[in-house]
Amino acid sequence: MREIVDLHCHLLPGLDDGPPGPELTLEMLKKFAAEGVVQINASPHLDPTFHTSPQAVFEKVNLVNQMCADNQLPIEVLPSQEVHIFGELIEAYQAGYLLTVANRTNYLLLEFDSNDVPLYAENLIYEMRIEGLTPIIVHPERNLDIMRNPEKLIGFVNQGALTQVTASCVTGSFGSKFKENADTLFKMNLVHTIASDAHNVTSRASKMGRAFDVIAEKYGDDLAWQLNQNAVAIVNNQSVEVWEPRELRRRKLFGLF
Repeated sequence: MREIVDLHCHLLPGLDDGPPGPELTLEMLKKFAAEGVVQINASPHLDPTFHTSPQAVFEKVNLVNQMCADNQLPIEVLPSQEVHIFGELIEAYQAGYLLTVANRTNYLLLEFDSNDVPLYAENLIYEMRIEGLTPIIVHPERNLDIMRNPEKLIGFVNQGALTQVTASCVTGSFGSKFKENADTLFKMNLVHTIASDAHNVTSRASKMGRAFDVIAEKYGDDLAWQLNQNAVAIVNNQSVEVWEPRELRRRKLFGLF
């Protein structure tokens, strides 16, 4: 069984739209353990709806790690946030309001709106890189603007950003369209990590184990191994393996254009 690192998960009880209490958190932990997950970067939302403070994250991470110990689950939970993009991100980071991956790295989970990418994103990513941060753009396969204009994502990757695709999109559990989008990003060499983005054990459950099986079947064992190794490297603040992005030829509409 693989020893899997999950970079993006909402399992801290009572902080965002993940589990409301520790009972569901424990169910999630047991499912993760069964899949072979050994480290989870707990990443509650920091966005206009959920103003999750670092202190609240630390307290819940301590609670969940104690739950793992009490239930003999071989999982380490790490503190982090999924940061929704906003113009004052650099200032908030400098003031100590933002948590990077594992709160010990230069990697930061960066979320866009579902439908678009703000015009200032390119400049903000540039500023993040100047600050020494590497943004990990989460679930780009679920962003309408990026999938209509994948050259935007290529540009961000060329700036030094990384990407994280959702496991349930790889498996098709999140719907056929998102699976198709994930396949497109794989073909474009624009997938650097896989994460669960799990919120519960039903509609938003982890599919990490199955996702790596699918990747191994479709793209080879080496890529499946490397994607997990990239996650291992990220939580240890090490460099990751990236690939030269490839542009795909757009299909002609009815053969006319």
